[in-house]
Parts: sequence; structure tokens; C-alpha cells
Amino acid sequence: MRKPESLPEFYQHHFKELPVSRPVERGQVNVFRLEDVLAPSAEPVPYSRRDFYKITLIRGRNLYHYADKSLAITGPTLLFFNPQVPYTWQPLSEETTGFFCIFREEFFQGWGNPTLTELPLFQPGSTPAYPLTPAQDEEVSALYGKMLTELHSDYPLKYALLRSYASELIHYALKLRPTDARYQHPDAKSRLAAVFLELLERQFPIESPRHRFALRSASDFARHLAVHVNHLNRCVRDTTGKTTTAHIAERLAGEAQALLRHTDWNIAEIGYSLGFDEPANFTYFFKKQTGVAPSAVRWV
Repeated sequence: MRKPESLPEFYQHHFKELPVSRPVERGQVNVFRLEDVLAPSAEPVPYSRRDFYKITLIRGRNLYHYADKSLAITGPTLLFFNPQVPYTWQPLSEETTGFFCIFREEFFQGWGNPTLTELPLFQPGSTPAYPLTPAQDEEVSALYGKMLTELHSDYPLKYALLRSYASELIHYALKLRPTDARYQHPDAKSRLAAVFLELLERQFPIESPRHRFALRSASDFARHLAVHVNHLNRCVRDTTGKTTTAHIAERLAGEAQALLRHTDWNIAEIGYSLGFDEPANFTYFFKKQTGVAPSAVRWV
């Protein structure tokens, strides 16, 4: 796994030099048309975390890989990515168009907004994609058009407008979200299950063979949360329909697949980073969870 890509590295990767329009205002906000950064000779987008947030409107056929998941995009879609989750994407057709804006967390600090990490769009484990109808595509495209106009204007308060337009993109997606009981937590049982799932997700991504997955059992999580393991198991099972152990195993298997596909670590290093001291134990676990050997995923 690469170290998080910084904004200067992003500019260097896409433009080979810093764009003239790159603002130096706090938060480093910038806006682009996808067509302007999708040169035929462009290098593949690396699978890594970034140290900035990104909101993308994309059209065409594309494939995104984020965390341990893959997502096929077949129409206009609004996408949200955060510094906690590694991702990459592949255009599957020559018809990819759209916009994206990038910014650091400081861009929203101190302006009366909730912190970005408090928003469901940017929480670990959330779904980052919001398909749009043609009418919604037009509305979102108009917002990006306003952002591009302001970015290149000499209006003294243009960054306040850019912040407002970026907030509008976020609220646009929040209004598209269906009512989701996962974020309501009506009782203590569901709250404890939600805390367990968030704590599980926070241990990822694994970014180095020396970075080991620490909480590997229901007992480990129960000690960390200062509750009895039987109580934790009961709350998680009653709320989600799965056992604590099943959640841990599924998330470990998902991370293992991501590491096998997107890093050059050997299988022993991947197993060790996920808490398996012996490669044979990791292979047994992986085959039990997925039905195939780690080597079969490595060369897909």
C-alpha cells in the first residue's frame, strides 16, 4: 500500500507541474473538468489514500475500487471520497466526462458546518456513490459550473462561495440518502453494535506489512469497549443478524483481497499484517472465507 497521496503529488501526477489556477487559500480547494485530466497517455490512478477530500460527478462506464469493495458506474453518479479510505478507478469506456473538486478538511473548519467526519458520506464503511437522474445530473453540473466560474474570477470572497457550493453538493447527496436505521441507534443495544462496527472499520486500511491488525476477536473488542463479551455478542447479533466473529472474519477477508490485488506484498507479509503468524493459518482462513487460495486472487 502506498503512503497517502498529497495534493502536490496529485498535481504532479495529473499535470506534471502545478496548475496556474491552483489556489493557495487555506484548505487548498480546486475544481476540474474530468476531461482535462484524462489524457490518453495518463498513468493509471494508484490505489492509495489521499490526504484530501474529493467530490466527483462522473459519467460513462467506470469501475471504482475503494477499501475492500468494487463499484461499477454506468451512468451519472456523484461520488465522495475521504482521506481514511484508499481507492482507485478505471475508465471502462472513452465516454468518461464530469467534474471533481478537491479540498482539505481545513476548508470547512470554523464556518458553522458539521465536521466532515461527522457526515455519513465520509464515514468509514459508508457507500460513496449516489446515482443521478438526467435532471439531477443537470443540477449538479450547474453547481460545478458555478464553482469553475468563481475559481477563475477575481471576486475577493470567491472562496466563501466555493465553500457554499461544495456544501450544497454535500447536502444534495444527503437529501438523496434513504432513511437509514443504521444511523439512528434507537437503543443501547444498537448503539453498542454501531460502536463495535466503527471500531472494526477504523483499523483499516492496513498500510504497511509492519502495521498489524490488533483487535482480532470478540474478546479483544469487548475488553476495548469495557463490556462483557457475551453482552457484546448478543447486541451485535440481535442488531445485525451476524455474530461478532462473522463481522471480523468478513472484514479481514475483504482487506486481504484488497491487499492481494493492490499491493506487491508477498502472501506471508499480508497474512502477518492481518494477525496471522503462520502463512498456512492465513491460507486456511482465506480459503474458508472465500473458497479460493490467496494465490488465486493475487493473479486475477
